[in-house]
Amino acid sequence: MAHAVQFTPKSRNAKVGPMPVSMTSNETCPNSCPLKAAGCYADGGPLGMLWRALSEATPGRKFQNCAGQSVQSLTWAQFCNAIAALPDGTLWRHNQAGDLPGANDAIDTKALAALVKANRGKRGFTYTHKPLTAKNAKAIAGANAKGFTVNLSANNLSHADKLAESGAGPVVTVLPADMSGNADISTPAGRKVSVCPATYREDVSCASCQLCQRQNRKVIVGFPAHGNARRKASAIAST
Repeated sequence: MAHAVQFTPKSRNAKVGPMPVSMTSNETCPNSCPLKAAGCYADGGPLGMLWRALSEATPGRKFQNCAGQSVQSLTWAQFCNAIAALPDGTLWRHNQAGDLPGANDAIDTKALAALVKANRGKRGFTYTHKPLTAKNAKAIAGANAKGFTVNLSANNLSHADKLAESGAGPVVTVLPADMSGNADISTPAGRKVSVCPATYREDVSCASCQLCQRQNRKVIVGFPAHGNARRKASAIAST
């Protein structure tokens, strides 16, 4: 299935920092993700409007953003070429919105392999809520082994333990909205959770922190529920 991708060589989002970022059309998001029905953070505000417009765009064609400006979408092949052209060592974030290639719960392993190949020498990272079927887990583990960091996204602390036990990749999790940055948090199995510093410190961004890019980190990264649907997301994180 063809996906439309939007690629920004230098993000202007203060929480992300000045690095390349991408966004993929919303059919990549799995129905198995409870946040999809409850209201994903990416559905709200200007990001949500841009994401919806991209999701209706023809891959490789221009589309109108929420400000009425013309924005270029990329085909998957064009996107991979853009990543391959980045200087070696470049830190970049895949998917401010969207998931790994493949409709719904499935991963398009050929498309993911193309991106992993394009990322050689670069320091790309992303997150996925795709379910860990045997095929998906193998594809994710393979991407991580070849240098493209794919974080497994958990719905709560118990789910984080389950994902960590798979060994397919590093883990992040949603946390209740009232979790503070200096909270002492552990999963039921005793795994340490570190709250993303960019969520509570003005002087930290993805570009400066880089924790989610580190595959061999010893902590699970936690993101307090935020956005327009933070109450629903917080309830999911509390289960």
